[in-house]
Amino acid sequence: MPALSPTPTSADVIVVGAGLAGLVAAAELSDAGKRVIIVDQEPQATLGGQAHWSFGGLFLVDTPEQRRMGIRDSHALAWQDWEGSAGFDRPEDEWGRRWAEAYVDFAAGDKRSWLGEQGIGFFPVVGWAERGAGTAFGHGNSVPRFHIVWGTGPAIVEPFLRRVQAGMGSGRVHLLSRHRVDDLILTNGAVTGVGGRILEPSNVRRGEASSRKVVGDFELSADAVVITTGGIGGNHDLVRASWPERLGTPPASMLSGVPAHVDGRGLGIAQRAGARLVNGDRMWHYTEGITNWDPVWAAHGIRILPGPSSLWLDATGIRLPAPLFPGFDTLGTLEHIVATGHDHSWFVLTQKIIEKEFALSGSEQNPDLTGKDVKLLLKRVAPGAPGPVEAFKNKGEDFVVADTLTELLAGMQRLSAGAPLDLKRVENEIRWRDAQLDNDFSKDAQITAVRGARSYRGDKLIRVASPHKLLDPKAGPLIAVKLHILTRKSLGGIQTDLSGRALAENGSPVAGLYAAGEASGFGGGGVHGYRALEGTFLGGCLFTGRTVGRAIAAQLS
Repeated sequence: MPALSPTPTSADVIVVGAGLAGLVAAAELSDAGKRVIIVDQEPQATLGGQAHWSFGGLFLVDTPEQRRMGIRDSHALAWQDWEGSAGFDRPEDEWGRRWAEAYVDFAAGDKRSWLGEQGIGFFPVVGWAERGAGTAFGHGNSVPRFHIVWGTGPAIVEPFLRRVQAGMGSGRVHLLSRHRVDDLILTNGAVTGVGGRILEPSNVRRGEASSRKVVGDFELSADAVVITTGGIGGNHDLVRASWPERLGTPPASMLSGVPAHVDGRGLGIAQRAGARLVNGDRMWHYTEGITNWDPVWAAHGIRILPGPSSLWLDATGIRLPAPLFPGFDTLGTLEHIVATGHDHSWFVLTQKIIEKEFALSGSEQNPDLTGKDVKLLLKRVAPGAPGPVEAFKNKGEDFVVADTLTELLAGMQRLSAGAPLDLKRVENEIRWRDAQLDNDFSKDAQITAVRGARSYRGDKLIRVASPHKLLDPKAGPLIAVKLHILTRKSLGGIQTDLSGRALAENGSPVAGLYAAGEASGFGGGGVHGYRALEGTFLGGCLFTGRTVGRAIAAQLS
């Protein structure tokens, strides 16, 4: 880090939160010549926040990468998919819908070129995430749009961190780590600063829980304050309190896909200052979580990014109904699993499937992409699963590996404490599925979907295994994976206008207060509506951070 000049007590803008949205906003402001103070409760090791840990997927529309893969995409098709997935149906969706329209414009417009100007490039094969609920208009991506950044999450963070560091070197930007904001300061109804507590220094690794011991107080003033403190995914009590009735009873047990400091505090602080919070019951949690055998934070889970071939069973051994296949409909699957009364489910697959179809979410789980290591990357098309996947298979507590069906069922039974796993039903589900592979046609919708997926060259090349019987010994060994619900994102938040200004209950702006990133529901208090299309969380941080930074810079000029 550049050497810091004496810490000021005032600035043009205070950014609360040093995640991706905060860094982007601060970079835009600094480049516009504004004085910025970034305040964050965590140590400097956490700069970039959750984005650092991400797989680095971004939603983009009609790109050269898509065209090279034979994909025909368009702004109109992307908006059709977004609108069908979001299901906007509330008066408070007005601003979220406006942000959604602006975001799709961005994704189909200058997003890729702007990222290129930052030095961000992409892996050539475009992924197909959230393949949908089985209808033309409804949830899901009609075509692959998941562009993986070459270098994953750290490569997304790096250019904006570099710009912020340049601002620090020039004296325009000051970073105050271990400064926990507790309140916004109001003067004549306008937000004019922040106040809080200074926490003791901490040397914990990125993601580890840091001390909350208070060693002092602070107060800062500014013309504008931007809240970029993220959502509630690390606070399971708050997740359960916000859990919507439509998704059933909140799970008693969940893994955490984000560190504990993603605690929702910033939302309450903004609300006390007059900001309106909307759509708190909309959230995005994954159903393919596995317990990290080498955890960084408490209850640390990793998400499997699955291809479509694994047989998905509930905790009792019954196959999930169509079209709840791996990688198709995250919230539909979540709702179904919770309705069973159990907090876990199962994948049953083969070594042939795991080698081609299992990827793990997280920059640290993809050393080839993160390290930009072409030699290591080529191993993805060679026999054998990627190293991190094999490590989970060998060391993960949720994996059962067996040479015979009898051994597999026994292993699943050992991991089924508290759930009445019907072993005969599991065996039948496997045999019923395998019987559908005696012909090149089938009434099994999942097998049909797998064959359809392989008509996309990217899936056929590196993502979807050729159809085969699970009990084919040449495809073995057999593998079962116990899957947990994994907390991740808030889809609601602080309602904002198209400049990122926080809005009050009466719809008027709260003077001096802005929000960006997950804290703003990635724009408007709910840009995704009920469902996300993936690659839109990082992109939402980029877009809202850029928008807010530029809007404030123009306002203060």
